[in-house]
Amino acid sequence: EMPTPDSKHFITGNQMFPPWPAGMEEAMFGMGCFWCSENLFMKLPGVFSTQVGYAGGTAPNPTYRQVCSGATGHNEVVRVVFDPSKVSYLELLKVFWETHDPTQKNRQGNDMGTQYRSGVYYYSDEQRKTAEETKERYATAIGRPIVTEIVPAPEFYIAEDYHQQYDAKPNSRQYCGLRPLGVKLPM
Repeated sequence: EMPTPDSKHFITGNQMFPPWPAGMEEAMFGMGCFWCSENLFMKLPGVFSTQVGYAGGTAPNPTYRQVCSGATGHNEVVRVVFDPSKVSYLELLKVFWETHDPTQKNRQGNDMGTQYRSGVYYYSDEQRKTAEETKERYATAIGRPIVTEIVPAPEFYIAEDYHQQYDAKPNSRQYCGLRPLGVKLPM
């Protein structure tokens, strides 16, 4: 079952579909399991709403099963709606780089497949520049090449309702496949 346009965020109580309030911006990240990645962003001060979904593939409105088959080429992503006067895009990127392994292609821990690839999907040239600059800084800090794709934000297809804010809901299985490297992004 899909979220409906009147669905509310489990943590913030805010809307999950645009149009967003004035001044809000969007960011989109792929960094492994979207349950794990959403959990990292949804409680940050200045984050208005988060949604998990699929992006970067070939089929419109894919299901979780289709994405997990690898046939659609989609990535599991988290869309972060944020107030840049309270949390900067740079701060979101700091969370992104420091909480997963951007050196593994199509994988985070035991989660393998194209849907687990590392990606920054930008909505503006300013976001692109900041993402590329921080990628270079983080690669230098870890001393290894980074495989993260940095591309314009593709169409976002919201995931099924049971995936939304999964880790915050009662009886969730508290899974996290992310494998951070333990290295801070030089600021």
